[in-house]
Amino acid sequence: MCAYVCAGANSQSFAGTGALITCVKSFPGSGRGVVLGLLKGYVGLSGAILTQLYLAIYGGDDSKSILLLIAWLPAAVSVVFLPVVRVKPPPPPPRRNDDGAFFCFLYISVALASYILVMIVVQKQSSFSHAAYAASATALLILLILPLLSVVVRQEYYYCYWLKKRELQQEPPPEPPTSTSTWVTAEKPTAEVAQVAEHPPPTSSSCLGSCLKHMLNPPAHGEDYSIPQALVSVDMLVLFLATICGVGGTLTAIDNIGQIGQSLGYPAQSINTLVSLVSVWNYAGRVTAGFASEALLARYGVPRPLALTLVLLLSCAGHLLIALAVPRSLYAASIIVGFCFGAQWPLIYAIISEVFGLRYYATLYNLGAAASPVGAYVLNVCVAGRLYDAEAARQRGDGESRTCMGVRCFRESFLIVTAVTVGGALVSLVLVWRTWSFYKGDIYAKFRDAVAVQDSSDGGCAVEQRPQE
Repeated sequence: MCAYVCAGANSQSFAGTGALITCVKSFPGSGRGVVLGLLKGYVGLSGAILTQLYLAIYGGDDSKSILLLIAWLPAAVSVVFLPVVRVKPPPPPPRRNDDGAFFCFLYISVALASYILVMIVVQKQSSFSHAAYAASATALLILLILPLLSVVVRQEYYYCYWLKKRELQQEPPPEPPTSTSTWVTAEKPTAEVAQVAEHPPPTSSSCLGSCLKHMLNPPAHGEDYSIPQALVSVDMLVLFLATICGVGGTLTAIDNIGQIGQSLGYPAQSINTLVSLVSVWNYAGRVTAGFASEALLARYGVPRPLALTLVLLLSCAGHLLIALAVPRSLYAASIIVGFCFGAQWPLIYAIISEVFGLRYYATLYNLGAAASPVGAYVLNVCVAGRLYDAEAARQRGDGESRTCMGVRCFRESFLIVTAVTVGGALVSLVLVWRTWSFYKGDIYAKFRDAVAVQDSSDGGCAVEQRPQE
């Protein structure tokens, strides 16, 4: 079973990395927060989508059938879309309408999330036949395919039209080099050979010293860090600690939301509603954080790490509601925790791409994700799990049921989680201070300039810039 879970978890990581990294590199100067928010938002809805498809295909509670669906459906989708998952060079800014396309994706995803929420509520309130499940899943598939038909095909048409126009504007190939340039080129290898003879290959100790010097002298923010440079940088350490505290705390609440409701005396129907609220608001947090942080950065120059700090502080309100066990407050707590858990991921991944560059983004992206299980283990297993078991043993006695009832089951745990999350917010302020001047500038300028230069060299204004005879 451990091997099965390991394979499944790694397959999710491979699929997510391939899709997400490709999209970020295809839109380097168009608002990475928006791209990440949309993609992570659909990830947040994926569990509910698979549930609706399972009910439509198999129509009942069957553990073997759900495992079979998980085995074949994601693999089939990956194979179908393999040809289109690739880094695509963007057209120049005058021919782009990324914002409009991204907002179309947003509106469709909001409609999809709303539809899923309505169907979850309706299916829990009434009994559905297999045909009814199939009809609801058909509408769900239409909403899933709608972005492909209404947005992607149109954008592809504009892109192909621009490529054809640029080919027609390209200038003729340059003339062959003169004899002087050929003579210089022929002499260059001799000079290089002489230089190599004067400077023999470095020894292993000098290689180690140069490697250490390279690691400890990182480039400026926004440039491409190497993996060793990112691993030993203060910025990555600070972001990793903040992620452990923030994501670990919200994961602790999400993983225990059922037991929290049970210990506080909520009925089973209410506990199911709490789980649904967490899922839907998880999506809302991912999308909102992506679009809102991008808008704040573009209009007011608000650093993205500051948005992460605010999300961490907001999550403390949900943790305190759980710890204090205010009557009927668990609904609000589930909304806050679900929203903050989802909101952290686009911010973390966007910060990594912006501060450390895109060259090794796939590795650094997964390095940031590794903070999640670390935080979950420390806060969920070592803190909440042990304190819950201790309170259950105190109530029932050793050897009896481990079910805990009452407000004391999770009070101490979530007071600790709140304190740790506040500490994570304070740590993230260090990253805000270190990257303040970087985010106050135009962090996407070099990508737009590169596209403009490429356009002018490939075609574009080349006809106007051609020298006179």
